[in-house]
Amino acid sequence: MASAYSGFKLLEEAIDSTPLIDNHAHPLLKAEAAAQHPLLSISSEANGDALKDSKTTLAHLQTVRQLAEVLGCEPTWGAVEAGVEKKRRRSRKDWTRRCLEGIETILIDDGLDQPDQAEAHSWHSQFTKSPCKRIVRIETVAADILAQNFMHLTSFSDEDVQEYFRQLWEGITKFLYDPEVVGFKSIVCYRKGLDIPAQASVDVDDAKFLLTSIVQSKLKPDTEAFGANLVQRLEQSSVNWAIVHTAAKAIESAHGPKKPLQFHTGLGDNDITLTKSSPSHLQTFIRMYPNVPIVLLHAGYPWTRETAYLAAMYPNVYADIGEVFPCISRQGQENVVKQMLEVCPWSKILCSTDAHGFPEMYLTSSAQIRSVLKTVLGELVQSGQLKELQAVELVQSILFNNSKKLYGLQTKTTLPTFTQLDTVSRTKPSDQVIIHILQNLNAKYLRIYWHDYTSSAKCRLIPIKQVYKTLSSGKPLTMSIAKVAWGILQNDSMIPQINATGMYTVHPDWTSLRPGPVDGHVSCFGDFTEVDGSEEILCPRTLLRRTVEKAATEQGLTFLFGFEVEFIVLERNTDESSPEKYKPLRSDGHAWSMARALNDWGRSGSFNTAVDEILDSLEEAGINVEQFHPESATGQYELVLAPLPPLEACDNVLHARQILESVAARHGFRVTLHPKPFAGACGSASHAHMSITSPGGDDPATYEAFYAGVLAHLRSVIAFTYSSPASYERMVDSFWAGGRWITWGTQNKEAPLRKVDRSHWELKVLDGLANPYFALAALLTAGSEGVKTGAELTWSDFAGDPAKITDAERRELGIEKMFPADLKEALDALEKDPLGLPPKFVQRYIDVKNAEMALLEPLMPEERRRWVLERY
Repeated sequence: MASAYSGFKLLEEAIDSTPLIDNHAHPLLKAEAAAQHPLLSISSEANGDALKDSKTTLAHLQTVRQLAEVLGCEPTWGAVEAGVEKKRRRSRKDWTRRCLEGIETILIDDGLDQPDQAEAHSWHSQFTKSPCKRIVRIETVAADILAQNFMHLTSFSDEDVQEYFRQLWEGITKFLYDPEVVGFKSIVCYRKGLDIPAQASVDVDDAKFLLTSIVQSKLKPDTEAFGANLVQRLEQSSVNWAIVHTAAKAIESAHGPKKPLQFHTGLGDNDITLTKSSPSHLQTFIRMYPNVPIVLLHAGYPWTRETAYLAAMYPNVYADIGEVFPCISRQGQENVVKQMLEVCPWSKILCSTDAHGFPEMYLTSSAQIRSVLKTVLGELVQSGQLKELQAVELVQSILFNNSKKLYGLQTKTTLPTFTQLDTVSRTKPSDQVIIHILQNLNAKYLRIYWHDYTSSAKCRLIPIKQVYKTLSSGKPLTMSIAKVAWGILQNDSMIPQINATGMYTVHPDWTSLRPGPVDGHVSCFGDFTEVDGSEEILCPRTLLRRTVEKAATEQGLTFLFGFEVEFIVLERNTDESSPEKYKPLRSDGHAWSMARALNDWGRSGSFNTAVDEILDSLEEAGINVEQFHPESATGQYELVLAPLPPLEACDNVLHARQILESVAARHGFRVTLHPKPFAGACGSASHAHMSITSPGGDDPATYEAFYAGVLAHLRSVIAFTYSSPASYERMVDSFWAGGRWITWGTQNKEAPLRKVDRSHWELKVLDGLANPYFALAALLTAGSEGVKTGAELTWSDFAGDPAKITDAERRELGIEKMFPADLKEALDALEKDPLGLPPKFVQRYIDVKNAEMALLEPLMPEERRRWVLERY
C-alpha cells in the first residue's frame, strides 16, 4: 500500500500533522467502572454472546495488531488485554493521554444509560489540545424531564401532555445558549426508526398511553430521578418522533448560528431496527427544516452512498465517517471513504471516532482514519483525479476545518498554510533523493545519533547496502530502540522509575544528514516516536521542536542560536603507575588568543596539525566555523560556530563535537568538555549566542521582555544548562564564567547574561555537559513567557563584577538572587518552577539527574573528576 502514496510528502505531512476534531464520541468510563465492561467492545457493536465471535473479524484483528505494536507485546488478544491492564495500573492518565494524542477536541455525547459510570465531558479536556464540548442527546433530556417532574402522576391528561412538551421545548432551548453545548443528537433510530413522518404535532392519545405507562412503571428502586433510571423507556411511539420535531423547531427558532442536530444512522448494536436505520428515511424531515444543520453519523453504514447523496443534495446536511473506524475491516473502511467521495463534497464530510468507554478506541480509530486517508487519497493523486494540494485541502477539511466551522469551535491549533506545509515537505526528501545524496557522499556506513538525558552521544551504525535495500523497497528506514534509552545512566544502569519493557521507533531526520565524522561515514539525528508513529515528548529533539513551534504560534517569535565550543586537549599518560589516564597537553605559554600556541601547526604529532583536519572536516560537513583560537587553560581551545535556528544549531554543535573528538582521537589526543578538569585553571563552557529574528525582535519591548523572562526563571533554567555536579565546580566569581549572581550587563563578561547588540545576547552559564536540546527548550520557554506576560527588565544594566560590590549596591541594581550552589538545589528549583515544560519530561529529567548524583556520590573528588574525564 505504501506505493500508492510514496513520494507525496506534502499529503503525508498533512495527514500526520493535522489534529482531529472528533465530532462525535462518548465519555470514558471511570476507573472503577472500566473493569465491569468488556474491552473487546472497542472494535465491535455486538454485545452479549455475539461479542465473543468478534474475535474472528478482520476489524478485531486489525485492532489487535495496532495495540500490540503500541504496547510492545505479542499480537494476541490475551497479550493486548494484559498490556492494557498494565498501562492502567501504572498510570491511567498517562495511558489515556497517549491514546488521545493527535486529537484537538472531542464533542461528547454524554447522554448514556449509566451516566454515573462515566467521566464528565470537561474531564477529557486535560488530554486534548482544546477544551472538549458537549453534544446533548435529546432523548435523555426528554426522559430526565419525565423522571424529575411527572412521576407523581398516575396518568396523563391532554393538558399533562401539552405541559410535558412545553417543558421539553424549554429544556432544549436552555442548551441552545449554553456555551459548553455545541450540538444535539437524536437516537430515534434506536427508539422508533428514522422514518419520521411530516406530521410535526404529537398524537395526544398515543402520547397519553405511553407516558402513563412509563410513570406507572416508576423508577428503578433506590435510584435518583433521572431518565436513565426509568423502568420503562421512551420508545416505539409517535412520541419519539414528536421529540425530534420539537428539538428541530427549537433549534430553528434560535437566534444566531444554529447548533447542529446529529442523527445516529446505520451501524449500531442489536437494539436497532436495521431496515429503519437508513438515512434515506430522513429525506422528508431534512426538507422540513432547511435551516437546521443535520449531521448523519457513522457514514450511514451500510448505506454510505445514501448518506453521501443526502449531504451532496441538501446544503444543511453533513456526512460523518465515524464508527466504521475501527468497527469494520480495512478494506471496508477504504470503500466507505471512496464511496463517500464519489458524490459528496469534501467540505461536507466530518470525522469522528465514536469512541466509548475505553481510551484505546480513540487510539485505534484515529490511527486507522489517517492510514486509510493515506491510501485512498494517495491513489487519487497517483491516478491524477486529485492534485496533491487539493488532497491536502481535503485532509484539513475532513479532519479539522469542517467541524470547527460547523460547530463554531474556538481551537488552540491553527493549521499550517500550504506554503508552510510545502516547506516541511520539501525538507523531507524522497527515498530516491536520499539514495542519490548518499551515493554522492561515497557513504559506506550511516550513523543515526541521539543525545540522551545524561548528555551522552549515542548512535547506531547501519551498512549503506542495508540502507539502500530498505529505501529502494519503498519502506521507511527506521530502527527499534528500547524505551530505556531515556532513562539509563552512563554505566547503562536504569533509573528506578522505569523498566526494560517497550520499544520506540527511531526515524532518521534526513535534513540533518552530514558527512563524517570519518571518511566513508555519514551521520544524521533520529527522532523517537511511539510504535504507531505518535510523538514522544521525552525525545529531546521533539521537545525542542514543539517549544520552537509554540513560541512561533503563540508569540510569533523565531530565533537564531550560535554555540561556542570550548574544549581541552589531553594526551595519554604513559606512566602506568599513575592513576591519571590523561595529562595536560605539553605547551609553552599557552594563553587566551596566544599566537605562540599555534606555532607548531604542521609539525607531525602536534595537535595544531590535527586542527587542520578538524577544520577541513567541519567545512566538508557544511558546519560554518566563524573563529578558532586558543583559550586560557593549558591545551584549551575554542570553536565559534555560525548561528542557526534552534534545532539545527543543536544538531550542528553535536555533529561538530563528534568530528572534533574523532579527528583528535585519530591523532592520538583526547578532547574533553569537562567544565573544570583542573582546579587552578579556567574551565570550559559552551556559551550560546541568541537573537530574536522575527519582525520586531530588535524592539526593546520584545527582547527586554524575553530576557527578563529568562532572568526571572534562571534558577530553574540552570538545572538544564549546568546539568552535572561537575558543572558547579566552574561556577566561581571573577573568572569570566558567569559567576554566581543572576544579572545582566552590556558587554559584561562577568555577568551570566551578556547583552551584545539589541536582541543578540550571550548566555555564559552553559557548558558542554548539558543536553543542548533541553537547554534551549528551557531558555525559549522562559523567554517566551516573558514576552507573553510583558515582563519588565527590573535588573539594571551592570558593567562591573557583581561579586565585588556590597549587598546594598546589588539591591540597588536589582541583583538579589544567586544561582543554586549545586545540582541538587537546581533540581529543587526546577521542581518548584518547571517553566511550563511538559510535566512528563521534567519528571523524567529530575529522576535521571537524581540517579546520576546517587551514582557519583560514593566517589572521592579526584575519582569523580577522572570519571567525568573518561566520558565527556
